Amino acid sequence: MHYSQILIIEDDPAVGQSLKAGLERDGFAVILKTTGAEGLTFARDHQPHLILLDVRLPDSTGFDVCRQMRQLGLRQPVIILTARREEMDKVIGLEVGADDYVTKPFGLRELVARIRAQLRRAYGDFATTSGDILYATDLIIDRRRGLVQRGKEILNLTPTEFRLLVYLAQHPGQALTRAQILNAVWGYTADVESERTVNVHIRRLREKIEPDPSKPRLILTVPGIGYRLVG
Repeated sequence: MHYSQILIIEDDPAVGQSLKAGLERDGFAVILKTTGAEGLTFARDHQPHLILLDVRLPDSTGFDVCRQMRQLGLRQPVIILTARREEMDKVIGLEVGADDYVTKPFGLRELVARIRAQLRRAYGDFATTSGDILYATDLIIDRRRGLVQRGKEILNLTPTEFRLLVYLAQHPGQALTRAQILNAVWGYTADVESERTVNVHIRRLREKIEPDPSKPRLILTVPGIGYRLVG
């Protein structure tokens, strides 16, 4: 997409301005906000295409802001920026609805690559496929509009959850490894840490599409392999 608008929520002026200048050189339109409240208001009112969200903010945490965005129904990709390396921070970020995370310090090239991958997957390959309808038991998956319905109810999935469900629905009944899922949905080469990302998103997806997430009937775990969607 042309002139994709990126919202940066970062309270460090040096980091924020540096990111803004770098992303603008790459052709993005960039808005910088320095508090969680300002960022949340802008995201709600202006619907940027993607959000870069720092974990440490003066009035809240990035986790809280991400959770509030998802509760408001905002479905744009969110990339968490964190200086921490603890595994739990990454898990929390994914559980509250983030699509990816980058640990500081990071290179601008890496960040731009991740941004473009998220934009392509959210608005390109999956969201603009012409007229494709997939069915998974009682779910209707509209790839063109990026919507999932059960009866008249619209399920509020994040872009990553939607891509994950689409990929599973394209292979009904097939046992898919975590490495296959990771490569298809995130474009990553699998390692132990990144495979945990799949587990977290599967759990979040189950919470939204399973009648009883503690006893899944749609997305089944295949021991020693990965997951499969019931045909």
